[in-house]
Amino acid sequence: MALTVHWFLPTTGDSREVVGGGHGSVPGASGGDRPPSLGYLGQIARAAEQLGFAGVLTPTGPWCEDAWLTTAMLAGLTERLRFLVAFRPGLLSPTLAAQMATTFQNLSGGRLALNVVTGGESREQRAYGDFLDKDGRYARADEFLSVTGRLWRGGRVDHAGAHLRVAGAELTRRPDPVPEVYFGGSSAAAERVAARHADVYLTWGEPPAQVAAKVERIRALAAAQGRRPRFGVRLHTISRDTAAEAWAEAERLLAGMGAERIRAAQLALAESESEGQRRMRELHGGSVDRLEVHPNLWAGFGLVRGGAGTALVGSHAEVADRIEEYHRLGVEEFVLSGVPHLEEAYRVGEGLLPVLAARGLLAPAARP
Repeated sequence: MALTVHWFLPTTGDSREVVGGGHGSVPGASGGDRPPSLGYLGQIARAAEQLGFAGVLTPTGPWCEDAWLTTAMLAGLTERLRFLVAFRPGLLSPTLAAQMATTFQNLSGGRLALNVVTGGESREQRAYGDFLDKDGRYARADEFLSVTGRLWRGGRVDHAGAHLRVAGAELTRRPDPVPEVYFGGSSAAAERVAARHADVYLTWGEPPAQVAAKVERIRALAAAQGRRPRFGVRLHTISRDTAAEAWAEAERLLAGMGAERIRAAQLALAESESEGQRRMRELHGGSVDRLEVHPNLWAGFGLVRGGAGTALVGSHAEVADRIEEYHRLGVEEFVLSGVPHLEEAYRVGEGLLPVLAARGLLAPAARP
């Protein structure tokens, strides 16, 4: 069970500070330090490819550039790198999504995977014209993935569900291979949909005991469907030659946040409907006094940004130890990031990945 390691494309903007955004928080001034231009994102994508990362995750939401268009442009600047394109299934028809994914997959040489995001905040969904509540969005995602999956595997599809209806849908071309579906969510509704459709269940970086409980639940739910998904964790990293260097960088990032920015971000995030976001906030409770929530697992990022809020902090060997700890729980994929994403890609690629490779943990495609 080798590890696959991905990097992250900061389509909100990048900085030497922590950039906000997501689940009610806003990017802030630091999001403009390095605008998400094609040139800059191309630098990150090429660096990730050269350093041995398997793919890059691209987020979705009103605070960032569109993931489909951005990654389609970047595909031509890379050769091997896979693109984990985040998208919200309620904002386009399943037939159109299946066609778009097929085109991307075939024209990129099979380098597409899909990160399905149901939409954690009703106010954001309403801005896009979607007025379903959270449970309704998950029910619709279930139907959506059923339709796209059938289309990708060939045949004519008729579907009349509670939320979606298509008649005589079919594709003239099929994707080769069928895109893998990455799916996250910590609510019971999310876990049921993940068990039915996810090739990879992706969770934010909670302490290992909490991740282990999720793995056990999803594995049991999927087994009841005759399925065996893989598991992944989304984490930030501050990986350095020594632990002292890494923790000094964490302290620098914390000092740059400021009490008022933390307060405003936490007030916004407290209104999130996302169960995963609630779990992220519970790790630190809005306090800067207890941020190391597990050895080398630091919750500082979550003070000012939504979504993934934890980082692995330590020497390259210590960070590798923590990754190995998650790996023993059944986690096979990691989506890592760090600020700024260009420089941190090199620190992780040249410092951490060789340690994982030396331990025999990396999948061949991810070896530097």
